Amino acid sequence: MKLSDFYYDLPKELIAQHPAQKRDGSRLLVVRKNTGIIEHKTFKDLIEYLNPEDVLILNNTKVIPARLWGKKETGGKVEALILNSIHGRAGENSNEYEALLKPARGCRTGSKIIFGDGELKAEVIRIENGRRFLKFNCNGNFGNMLAQFGEMPLPPYVKRGAMDADKERYQTVYASRDGAIAAPTAGLHFTKELLEDIAKKGTDVGYVTLHVGYGTFKLVKAEDIKEHKMEKEYFEIENEVVEKLENKKGRVIAVGTTSTRVLESFSDSVSRRTATHGVGWTELFIYPGYEFKAIDGLLTNFHLPKTTLLMLVAAFCGKDLMFKAYEEAIKEKYRFYSYGDAMLII
Repeated sequence: MKLSDFYYDLPKELIAQHPAQKRDGSRLLVVRKNTGIIEHKTFKDLIEYLNPEDVLILNNTKVIPARLWGKKETGGKVEALILNSIHGRAGENSNEYEALLKPARGCRTGSKIIFGDGELKAEVIRIENGRRFLKFNCNGNFGNMLAQFGEMPLPPYVKRGAMDADKERYQTVYASRDGAIAAPTAGLHFTKELLEDIAKKGTDVGYVTLHVGYGTFKLVKAEDIKEHKMEKEYFEIENEVVEKLENKKGRVIAVGTTSTRVLESFSDSVSRRTATHGVGWTELFIYPGYEFKAIDGLLTNFHLPKTTLLMLVAAFCGKDLMFKAYEEAIKEKYRFYSYGDAMLII
C-alpha cells in the first residue's frame, strides 16, 4: 500500500487555530460502517449513540509544558521540545531527557543551553539519530522548572504562539498522568458534565494511559507504508479496565487513536491472558488490512494526510468510506486537526 494513497487536499482555512467556544459544542460527524450513512451532529449528541452496556475507553495522559525557549552560551536562540515524560521511563529522578532542538546545527556534544534567566541550564551530552540528549542542572525539581518556563507544545500547524488558555484547553478534563507531548485530541471535546451523563445512562467509562510521544507524529517517508517503523510509546492499562473489557456485554468504543493502540496492543499480548495489570511499550502500526480484536467503535478527530493516525482510521472505517466522510466534512466546512471537530465511526 502506497503512502500517496493517503493524501487529500484540505483548504488551509479549515485548520482550526483555536478550540471551539465550548468543548462539547464541537461538531460531530457520525459514520456508520455497515451502511455508509453519514450524519451531522454536535458533540454533546454523542450520548445518543452510546448504549447502556457499552464500554467507553479514554486516554488519561496529561500534556506537559514540553516546549522550552533558551539560548546557547554563544548567544544563539534555541527551541527545545522535551520528548520523554517528566516521569520518564529513564526514572523519576533522572535529569537527562531526550529533546528535539531548533536550530540543531551548532548544538554539539558539550554545548550548553540556558533557559529563563539562568535558573535552568542544560548540556548536550550525546547525539543519536539527529536528536540531542540533555542533562539538566537546576535549582530544584526539573518538573517544577518545566512548569515555570515551559509552554504547551501546540502542533506546528497552529500558526500562533501558545496562550494561557491553552494550558486548559489543550488538555482533557480527565487528564491525570503527566507524560504526553501532545494531547489525545479526541478527548478534548468531553466535559465533566457529559461524562457524568454518559455514566448515568449506564455506559461504562474506563481509562487507559498512553503518553503521546514523537512516535505518534513521526513522518511516514517510505512510499511502501509497510516499511515505516513506529517508535515505542509507554502505556498502562489497569486491572479495573481489564475487568470491564472481560465482562463487557456491549461494544467497546475507543476515544482516539492512542486508546485504540493501547487496547489492540494489550489484546495481542501474553499479559492479556496472564496478568491483571498491563504495563508496557507499544510500537503497533495499524493500517488497512489490520484485523481489529479489541474495539467496536472509534471516536477520533480529523487527521493530517499521509500520517499513521489517518491510516489507523482507514483501517477501521475502510479507506473509501473514510475519504468519503472526509470529503463530506470538507464540503460542510468542519474544523480539522487538534483543535478541530470529531468523527464517530460505529
